[in-house]
This record gives sequence, structure tokens and C-alpha cells, in this order.
Amino acid sequence: MRLTVVGCSGSYPGPDSPASCYLLEAEHEGRTWRVLLDLGSGALGALHRYADPLTIDAVFLSHLHADHCLDLCGYHVMRKYHPTGPQPRIPVWGPGGTDVRMAKAYDLPLDPGMTEEFDFRVWGEPVHLGPFTVEAVPVEHPVPAFSLRVTCAGKVLAYTGDCGPCDGVREAALGADLLLAEASFEEGADNPAALHLTGRECADLATVAGAPRLVLTHIPPWHDPQVVLEEARAAYDGELALARSGAVYDFTTF
Repeated sequence: MRLTVVGCSGSYPGPDSPASCYLLEAEHEGRTWRVLLDLGSGALGALHRYADPLTIDAVFLSHLHADHCLDLCGYHVMRKYHPTGPQPRIPVWGPGGTDVRMAKAYDLPLDPGMTEEFDFRVWGEPVHLGPFTVEAVPVEHPVPAFSLRVTCAGKVLAYTGDCGPCDGVREAALGADLLLAEASFEEGADNPAALHLTGRECADLATVAGAPRLVLTHIPPWHDPQVVLEEARAAYDGELALARSGAVYDFTTF
């Protein structure tokens, strides 16, 4: 399994990165399988640098805030009107009502909405797709939201999505080979409860989960990433990095 950070800016696209989007690739049955974890604002354009968007096999949405799902609108247009012709439907997993939300986002009639381009499915039992098994664990956030746990060839990526500290994110992170954790808040600020994590909270989560690698992501442009990184470094002994657009993590080397 190989993880490429397509977008990692929190809340909206920043000067150096689109909003949340992560490309996972793995070889299986004679071909490369490709899936996306989230497809936030500005991510579709950047995705072209790392893979042909028409080769994506599925999209997995952690929740329906714009910085995690809105570029599904452009992706709908691409798949519907591409010069090579309408593209086959691909599955999109997300919270209940994803199909309605996306139709409204592009001002489409609800029928058919985007259902001719995407096969919308609601999170439930673990998803088995090619070499990937994806488990969605409910977490605390102002809207229905999930942390995503992806297993491939015996390796585990845990992606917090957006959430405050809760049992769900700890369950998703347990024993992960790499924890991709959102760090939108700074320690000491008057942070709302059950919304986001600080760098220190990400470090504590990785430590409790036994994750040897922690990548901090979803830092909003109004924060200094180095501050968040140092907060995490003070509480974590494992391999630590800031997410950046274009960074690649090859799980075969872990």
C-alpha cells in the first residue's frame, strides 16, 4: 500500500495545499487499485499530478463538510462530460444522505443527482474492495463523521478524519502502522469541545494506540504548522512528520 497526500490543508485550501484528500494505491490481481480518502476543496486538480482521476476505483468520505467532499462536484462533471465519453459509475461511501448533499451542492435535481456517475453507499459493515478493507468508526464531530481504518497486505493506515478526542478515534487508531491525524487546534486556546484535535492530543492518541508513525494533517492556514509539530514532538517518541501535498508513504518499507 502506498499513501500519497493530495491535499492536507484544514478547513479550506491553503497557499501550499488543497483541502483534505489522500490517494491510496496497491497492486492486486495484476493491476493497480486506487482509492481516495476524502475529496475536499481544490483537491481534484492536484490529483492529476499523482494519478489519472479516471482510474480511481472508489471514494471514501469521512464526513460531509466542504473541505472533505466538495470536489466530488467537479469529479461528477469530469466523469459525465469527459471527451472519451461517460465513465463507468464508481462507488462512493459516506454518511447517510451523501447523494442528496452532493446533488444540492451542484444545484442538481435530486433525481438523478449524481447517481449516474457515482454509486452512493452508506457506511456500515467493513468494505472489501480489491486489496483494501476499509472500516468506518463513528467519531465525535458536529455532523455525522467517521475515522477510517484501512488494511492492506497486513498493514494498517488509520485516518482520524475530523473529530475531538473520543472512544471511536482510539478504536480506529489501535495498532496502526501509520496514524494520519488531524491537528486543527493548538494547545492552550479556548477550543470548542468534540470538534478537532491538537498536536498534543494526536501524540497522546498515537502513543496509546501503539502507532510507530504519526503524520499531522488538516492544519488550517491560520496556524503555524511548526507550533503544532512541536506540541506533538514533546509528547511522542515515534516517527513524526507534518503532512505536505505530494508526500508519499510506502507501507512496504515499514
